[in-house]
Amino acid sequence: MEENMEEGQTQKGCSECCIKCLSGIPYASLIATILLYAGVALFCGCGHEALSGTVTILQNYFEMIRTVETLDVFTMIDILKYVIYGVAAAFFVYGILLMVEGFFTTGAIRDLYGDFKITTCGRCVSAWFIMLTYIFMLAWLGVTAFTSLPVFMYFNIWNICQNMTVAEGTNVCFDLRQFGIVTPSDEKKICTNTEMFKKMCASDELDLTFHLFVCALAGAGAAVIAMVHYLMVLAANWAYVKDACRMQKYEDIKSKEEQELHDIHSTRSKERLNAYT
Repeated sequence: MEENMEEGQTQKGCSECCIKCLSGIPYASLIATILLYAGVALFCGCGHEALSGTVTILQNYFEMIRTVETLDVFTMIDILKYVIYGVAAAFFVYGILLMVEGFFTTGAIRDLYGDFKITTCGRCVSAWFIMLTYIFMLAWLGVTAFTSLPVFMYFNIWNICQNMTVAEGTNVCFDLRQFGIVTPSDEKKICTNTEMFKKMCASDELDLTFHLFVCALAGAGAAVIAMVHYLMVLAANWAYVKDACRMQKYEDIKSKEEQELHDIHSTRSKERLNAYT
């Protein structure tokens, strides 16, 4: 009988511990972090491979050659690849920091007088994260707009390749000078009536690179949504921490006043007792 009671108390204690742990998880920050990691991974992975496919298309079908002396499009693509590496590492760390901030804020809200004390520093950290996340959201909006440009360019070429029978008899040329990829003195273009264009349409590089850029654009959009989600979470956490801090000050003042009233009452009781004796 006693063993069953002890087992029941142990199970109850484990259940309460699990419920307490689950109640301390910042689910809103967790969802935003998962969305951020998914978007950044999609953008960085697909964007990197799409840039590699662009190099292959430029070299094989537009007959462009890499030059070492000048800053050409191939050098720019290499720089963008290094930028992608930096973006992946930076936002991996930033997602962890935001999750840690969410855990501490949730702990502060759940237990005002627990181990984590609500301080002015905590509110300043939350406000700093709000400002930083807002800047990153604007940056990701710019990245999304920038990623839409190659999607538009590849869509035009891919659309013509998909409708070769309709475009038969017409000669449409794609000049890289129109997109600023090469200097005005370099004439690098490909026309629909050439064998090189038909060869490019029949290859897998064009179709794969186009869809990789579309996936990268979707990843950048997911990162923007994650940043907006983070802004809502951080703003709510900051407001909750601010209200909790006010409540803590109110409780401290109330406790102090009650202690003063108790001291006054005790002093008067002693005075009356002395007067009576």
